[in-house]
Amino acid sequence: MTVGLERFAATFKEFTTGQKTVAILGTAALVLAGAMIFRWAAAPSYAPLYSGLAPADASAVVDELTAQGVPYELTAGGTTVMVPQGSVYDTRIALSGKGLPSGGDNGYSLLDNQDLSTSQFKEQTDFKRAMEGELSRTIQAIDGVQSAVVHLAMPPKQVFSDQQDPTTASVLVGTRAGTSLEPQQVQAIINLVSSSVDGLKTDNISVTDSTGRVLAAPGGSAGAAASTQTQQVSDFEHRIKHQVQSMLDRVVGAGNSTVGVTADLSFDKATTETVRHFGNADTPALSESVATEEYSGVAPNAGSTGVVGPDGQMDSDLAADDATTEYTKRNATTDRAVDRTTEVREAAPGSVRSLHVAVALDSRSLNGTDPQVVQDLIAAGVGIDDERGDTVEVSAVPFDRTAEEAAAAEIAAAEKAERDAATRAMLRNGGLAVLVALVVILAVIQARRAARRRETATTYMVEQLRRDAEERAALQASAATAVETSPALAALEQADNDLSQEVRDEIADLVERQPDDVAALLRGWLVEKGG
Repeated sequence: MTVGLERFAATFKEFTTGQKTVAILGTAALVLAGAMIFRWAAAPSYAPLYSGLAPADASAVVDELTAQGVPYELTAGGTTVMVPQGSVYDTRIALSGKGLPSGGDNGYSLLDNQDLSTSQFKEQTDFKRAMEGELSRTIQAIDGVQSAVVHLAMPPKQVFSDQQDPTTASVLVGTRAGTSLEPQQVQAIINLVSSSVDGLKTDNISVTDSTGRVLAAPGGSAGAAASTQTQQVSDFEHRIKHQVQSMLDRVVGAGNSTVGVTADLSFDKATTETVRHFGNADTPALSESVATEEYSGVAPNAGSTGVVGPDGQMDSDLAADDATTEYTKRNATTDRAVDRTTEVREAAPGSVRSLHVAVALDSRSLNGTDPQVVQDLIAAGVGIDDERGDTVEVSAVPFDRTAEEAAAAEIAAAEKAERDAATRAMLRNGGLAVLVALVVILAVIQARRAARRRETATTYMVEQLRRDAEERAALQASAATAVETSPALAALEQADNDLSQEVRDEIADLVERQPDDVAALLRGWLVEKGG
């Protein structure tokens, strides 16, 4: 380990200033990238523990998680609690054992703890709170509703009074971001609350969203109906507009026409009953009756009769004798079977009273298209009825393309800026990768060069020592043959051999520890020897 560090330090000392800077920066970049990757890999994956919590429940759950030392995160405005994925089920079971979450509005669970000592006031209050909690939970199940609060006003029943105060309700709904309730959903909330509370009428329910906008006011059933009618008119106009626009896009091209539709729909519900009778004189009579009355006789003399004159005298010209009187009366009744047809017609709401369509075509893109032909196509396509008062108007006018051209230019500029940013990011990342690769390559090259230098120095030193040993052995052999070896000379020779072995070991160790210094020394020797 120490030898490796000394080699690395010796190799780093041989770098130039630029190489040292690049090596330091590259090493720092590699260390930072490794730390970030390790942190990302070591970070736990979070999963939802509970979603849609009430503020009180979220606070209680967070306190318990803190007490247990479980890491958590809050999302969705504090209504969703996230914990490490591996501990979701264990944590949920542990919190359930402590009665968390309690559910905010407890609903009918409030009635579970009542006993004989519960007062009537508390019983009625708990029942009202239970109804409010259950209604809130039910309304939250509607698509788009994130939270709901229901308040009920349930006056006590008056036993000895003919008039009873009505039950009323108010609903506050919070929608998810980017969503809004449709009129049908608002009406569904009204009907749901009205059907769930005894004696509660739809006219006594108000619905408000979290922004303070009144969705349904008390007595607002008519308003809701009006909203529904407006929605129906809007849907009908949109359908006709889409039908006409689709046809024009195929005729004059997309973006070269605009359509406006105004429809008058009748929402009156009318019922017509028609009764027709069919009779025939040849039909046999069901019943027939004839009554005849005849009278003949002399009327009794009633005395002087006449007309009173102006002077009080009677007219004496009338006959005073008895007169003969005859009277005859005949009454006939015949009943025959008569055919009868009853027809009942009920006109459903939503019929079209009148329809008006206005179309503008870009005169620069007609390419010989006759506007009258387009008008006839539209009239036939949407069913224009002149007797009903429908109208259709097609005009060819030049369109103002300034906004479209500006938008296209902005889009093109944004796309170009995005491409340039991507290119710069790619070049930057590529440059960093190339820089790191160069640092690694330079480090490898320098390491190989140092290794080669160490190998050359070691080989040269070993070779020199071998030659020295051979020369010394030859001298010793020649000296042995010339002079008889004495005990003193033998001891001196043995000491010389021991010293030579020790020197060789020290030189080998020096080459192992400081190969660069030894190589530089040898290069100096070679230069001096060559000189």
